[in-house]
Amino acid sequence: MNLYYTIMTVMAVLAVFVFIMLFYFKAGYGYLSNSKWGPTIPNKAAWIIMEAPSFFYLLFYTLKFAIDGPGAGQGIDGIVNGNCTGVLYFMAGLFLLHYFQRSFIFPLLMRGKSTTPIAIMLMGMVFNTVNAFLIAGWIFGIPGLMEAQAPEGFYTRAWFRDPRFIIGTVIFFTGMAINLNSDHVIRNLRKPGDTKHYIPRKGMYRYVTSANYFGELVEWIGYAILTWSPAGLLFAVWTFANLGPRAKSLTEKYEEEFGEEYTSLHKKNLIPYIW
Repeated sequence: MNLYYTIMTVMAVLAVFVFIMLFYFKAGYGYLSNSKWGPTIPNKAAWIIMEAPSFFYLLFYTLKFAIDGPGAGQGIDGIVNGNCTGVLYFMAGLFLLHYFQRSFIFPLLMRGKSTTPIAIMLMGMVFNTVNAFLIAGWIFGIPGLMEAQAPEGFYTRAWFRDPRFIIGTVIFFTGMAINLNSDHVIRNLRKPGDTKHYIPRKGMYRYVTSANYFGELVEWIGYAILTWSPAGLLFAVWTFANLGPRAKSLTEKYEEEFGEEYTSLHKKNLIPYIW
């Protein structure tokens, strides 16, 4: 087993472990914030530090591939290892689009003075870096360490017409739209200076406690389909492993604070009508 698949296997095992443990140890940030997680820093700074490594890591290897790597001088219609460079750039572009928004737009739109534990920020940063490594390794390879792991001739120009690509892309952007809309709903629950908690009821929050998490899960399921890759699948699995237990914990927190007002809404935790 090569280095790439060794790391993937370790990450898959860790996803199962994290999924189980998060039902017992609630990550203490946001609505579930508590002092047990140690020192904290402002949310905006924490999000940028935690998310930006994914963006810069993949951006670096995308540019390296295009400027002095196998894709140099080929543009978006070149062929590298039998794969169309346009397809490779598109897959990298979707990843970069998501992480640009999460790293540099989402934090700046945050309101209030909440903080995030440094320990949670660091764990998120490590995961994001490893995940970006796996995505970059699949699409472009890591110079001096490994060639691209995508099979030779897998992403030909015909991939743009493949049902997996089309369906996955539609699902990806649907998830992104749900995610962005849900973030907008949460941001506008309070007026400036208000510190009370409110029940979100608009958009997908009519159906689930964690509509923003549902949107993110849909995004990465779409990405797994459009790339049809083990790296994409692992990311979708990790998204559920991380956000699924948290969504359940948030439901319990809302029920604790609002009682029958919340339970009467009959919301699911994460997936509408299912769970």
